[in-house]
Amino acid sequence: MADSILTAPRAGTGFIAVRDPYTGEIIGSVRNTPADAVGEVMARARRGRVTAQAMSRAARAAVLDGAARLVAERSESFARLIVAEAGKTVRQARKETARAVNTLALSAAEARRNAGEVLPFDSFEGSEGRQGWFTREPLGIIAAITPYNDPLNLVAHKLGPAVAGGNAVVLKPSELTPLSALRLADTLVEAGLPEEAVTVVNGDAALGAAIVASPEVRMVSFTGGFATGEAIARSAGLKKLAMDLGGNAPVLVLADADLPRAVDACVSGAFWAAGQNCVGTQRVLVAREVYAEFRAAFVARAERLITGDPGDERTDVGPMITPAAALAARSKAEEAVARGAVLLCGNGLDGGLYSPTVLENVPAGSALWQQEAFAPLVVLQPFDTFEEALARANEIDYSLHAGVFTASLDHAMTAARLLEAGGVMVNDSSDYRLDAMPFGGFKYGSMGREGVRFAFEEMTQPKVVCINGG
Repeated sequence: MADSILTAPRAGTGFIAVRDPYTGEIIGSVRNTPADAVGEVMARARRGRVTAQAMSRAARAAVLDGAARLVAERSESFARLIVAEAGKTVRQARKETARAVNTLALSAAEARRNAGEVLPFDSFEGSEGRQGWFTREPLGIIAAITPYNDPLNLVAHKLGPAVAGGNAVVLKPSELTPLSALRLADTLVEAGLPEEAVTVVNGDAALGAAIVASPEVRMVSFTGGFATGEAIARSAGLKKLAMDLGGNAPVLVLADADLPRAVDACVSGAFWAAGQNCVGTQRVLVAREVYAEFRAAFVARAERLITGDPGDERTDVGPMITPAAALAARSKAEEAVARGAVLLCGNGLDGGLYSPTVLENVPAGSALWQQEAFAPLVVLQPFDTFEEALARANEIDYSLHAGVFTASLDHAMTAARLLEAGGVMVNDSSDYRLDAMPFGGFKYGSMGREGVRFAFEEMTQPKVVCINGG
């Protein structure tokens, strides 16, 4: 079965309980794999590597297309599972499921398309008699470590390109949200993937460290926090690393922007998935001429959002992943207020529910300005010049996405050129993402790119064939 490398729990390993973030009830459990079982994990992965590499491109594509079809047919069941284990609202969970279907379908297309290319050997004097090409070959075994905030689609972004490239995968999903990952792995097997090609293990950080350190792993694909990313980089050894380590997205609203459009997009960008979104809008920099109007409209929209039961169709903001995460979010807001920030709305706490919270005049040295909030927290800040806005946006040492709202093509193109981010969204929120586009960060911690084609290329290696015809 895809839910464990073991046919039965080893003595003393036990199980990990999975809780509903809204009710706190246990909704399932998964086998806990201890770090000292890494030898068994890698033995299975070695078998998976052989079977995965033996699959033709047509076979890989058929598996991925089949899995996409099965997820689409069972989309409501997948969405409800996301609601239950991650606390996303049901409307947001349906969108994540639809994106996962697209991610798998894109991966199937990549398996068929991205085979390499012919090389012009005769373009260099002395090589006229040679011809050849390069192919894209599997790396072998890939370790994939995924977070809780997109428990289905971020797993699809690891498994889809890896399977398309003919690799075996050892997947360690978040201990908080492993059920969607397990169901997706089972779905791939149902669609025809050999069982040993994907090994899903659940356990603590020690298990992850043991997998990462294994010399048989040729690449680590990690989405998560900076501290864990740094630990992986220190212990991984000589292997490829691809990391999405979070962001603190700025959005610029210029004086000529369509304000209602900017307000709606920024509210969605700030509070989608209870703010637990690495490209979520966190710092909104607004031209002083329109700041008061924008602030009033933004706060009014934030206060109208319905916070509560994520299974209710009317709910806009569900719980954070744990009550501790919600408490930490409120602590960030209160630290900023203690240093002079102004609370405009929100900061209500009820277990894991943290109400959409808007602040202004947040000091540049505070944690809320400098660090990723990963919570329904957003900062509004006026600016006087376009140059000042760009400088403030770029103050942070790491960056994924940024946004700019303006009617000026010149300002839009200047922002696109000067904003230090992996993606710049023009007249859109920072949290827009197409699953086919390259996705990753700029500056500190930036390693590799996701997005199906780009992850596929990270997860494969070129092999040159040159024929000397004499």
